[in-house]
Amino acid sequence: MSLRELQRIAREGGTPVVVVDHAVIRRNYAAFRRHLPRVQVYYAVKANPEAAIIRTLYRAGASFDVASLPEFMLVYEYIRDLAPGEQQAFIWDKIIYANPIKPRETLEALDRYKPLVTYDNLEELRKIKAYAPHAGVVLRLRVPNTGSLVELSSKFGCDPAEAVALVKAALDLGLGVEGLSFHVGSQCTNFENFVQALNMASAVLNESRSRGHAIPILDIGGGFPARYHRDVPSVAVLARKINHEIDRLFPKDIQIIAEPGRSLVATAATAVARVIGKARRDGRPCYYIDDSVYHTFSGIIFDHGRYPLQAFREGPREICAVFGQTCDGLDTLSLSEELPDLEIGDLVYAKNIGAYGSASATRFNGFAPARVVHIHE
Repeated sequence: MSLRELQRIAREGGTPVVVVDHAVIRRNYAAFRRHLPRVQVYYAVKANPEAAIIRTLYRAGASFDVASLPEFMLVYEYIRDLAPGEQQAFIWDKIIYANPIKPRETLEALDRYKPLVTYDNLEELRKIKAYAPHAGVVLRLRVPNTGSLVELSSKFGCDPAEAVALVKAALDLGLGVEGLSFHVGSQCTNFENFVQALNMASAVLNESRSRGHAIPILDIGGGFPARYHRDVPSVAVLARKINHEIDRLFPKDIQIIAEPGRSLVATAATAVARVIGKARRDGRPCYYIDDSVYHTFSGIIFDHGRYPLQAFREGPREICAVFGQTCDGLDTLSLSEELPDLEIGDLVYAKNIGAYGSASATRFNGFAPARVVHIHE
């Protein structure tokens, strides 16, 4: 999207606004499939649950990873409307419930759909058996998350030494063990995490097969990095490592899926905000904008994100502070941004804000989240 187009959208409809470019989403999806041809994409809806994004990715051929009942129903009802009467036939091919811990009420609601759900401990397995006995289960392994932006291994995943026993426990309960999964941590740029995880998964699959149960699905999770800046390695670099290990370790009859989220949508959105206040504090200019860390820029707090602001106005730049619109001192976007001299009413923008921004926005202080505009659908 051009800067002229961004300014037009902001001027015509007001700010704050997030502009999502679906041409970028399609391009990111195509690149993932091109570089990882054996891997079926299950888009992680939590990264950005906009219905228009689900529609674009479904049309491109994606399946979906959901983490709550509302996310499941959002995807399920959309697909159902496109293919009435076929939902039971395609449910596993299109949706996996990949949150390892689920409330009883969620399992009860899901059971009628015969879902594919994850687990990583015996208590969760017993809960699934009691409240969603028609589910197919996927065991999640604990794998290295070294260097990932968001570490998940301390919260989810069984020890590999326990894995085969947990497979047997599921079978003893009468549940079908359909898959093995792992997650190397969000925004993983240490690609050795993937290498180690694939080797750990291979060992578990081989041992399970030797004991009489072949597991047909391997879910290699998310963690595929978005290129927030040039130093982030591309999916092509990661794919070379993953493809080598997949070809070496897993026979062709193993179905391999993945759960990319941010790598598909992060670079597809740009936020535009308006300067609503200006002051000088501690010897530097300070700007206040009509968005905040409680809204589009919530990734600063929840996702360890950094979203450099840029101005449409030209001029010499100086170090400044940028604050959000709420009354909270925590609402600080940056204390060392480089911007030209701005006036109240000027527009600023931040790129690469399509993942975990709008998705985790709140209504703190009564301010509504930014409106979302979709282009090139």
